[in-house]
Amino acid sequence: MDSFGAISTRLGFDLFKELKKTNDGNIFFSPVSVSTAIGMLLPGTRGATASQLQKVFHSEKDMKTSRIKAEEKEVGRQKIKDLLPDGSISSSTKLVLVNTVYFKGQWDREFKKENTKEEKFWMNKNTSKSVQMMTQSHSFSFAFLEDLQAKILGIPYKNNDLSMFVLLPNDIDGLEKIIDKISPEKLVEWTSPGHLEERRVNLHLPRFEVEDSYDLEAVLVAMGMGDTFSERKADYSGMSSHSGLYAQKFLHSSFVAVTEEGTEAAAATGLGFTVTSAPGHENVHCNHPFLFFIRHNESNSILFFGRFSSP
Repeated sequence: MDSFGAISTRLGFDLFKELKKTNDGNIFFSPVSVSTAIGMLLPGTRGATASQLQKVFHSEKDMKTSRIKAEEKEVGRQKIKDLLPDGSISSSTKLVLVNTVYFKGQWDREFKKENTKEEKFWMNKNTSKSVQMMTQSHSFSFAFLEDLQAKILGIPYKNNDLSMFVLLPNDIDGLEKIIDKISPEKLVEWTSPGHLEERRVNLHLPRFEVEDSYDLEAVLVAMGMGDTFSERKADYSGMSSHSGLYAQKFLHSSFVAVTEEGTEAAAATGLGFTVTSAPGHENVHCNHPFLFFIRHNESNSILFFGRFSSP
């Protein structure tokens, strides 16, 4: 049986490829949150509806979730605002399913604030915006992906249970060229201990925030979950003996802030100074679009996944 980490990673990457078709700018969401919400529906579905959900999960077998060790914190709904905005539910709504995930991680080695300086971030070869660029030079898990002409770097959080990985193409406009060459299996391979090396790296990472909301109904229908949202075809007989129950909305809101101290991220699903190069150092200068994801290292679960392309 596939692990929940592998299932959510595959689902998350499929979801990202659909979202990027209609989103030119930043993208940020939680594969684990979306997967868990769908998994909460699965036991109540029957027939073709259940089969579609299982295919979206890339699994013919029942889901089982893995436990992720995390510090319990109260989620302030000020991080996730208006998950159910006006008009999203009506008098005909019979069921609202809400799943939330919250993460606040402190870097294993913080960026020194005095080293942060204003720099240009190039959205493409002709357009740039100013960002506050954080810098540090330390040993990081690093690999050069020669086939992609890109670099991947792991930045650990305290206790090393979780890491943020950054996948940075060499070229300013290189990200769109390589996305189709990336797969969930390759992400796992590239971030495995046998593939990464500990290297001294001069890291430049922008301080940034991304907040977004998505109605995922159309995206999930495109991925094969059409019956789930069909009043005529949906089969939730394992959940309710009454006919006519179907999903009307699948809403997902997310927030991330990356600062010198670490990362604060949340998601809900309802339905100056210069660091000079030293000999033997790699340079990872995130001044153009890149992918980033926060991974639970033991389970290989990707908690959050995003593209940063517009400050």
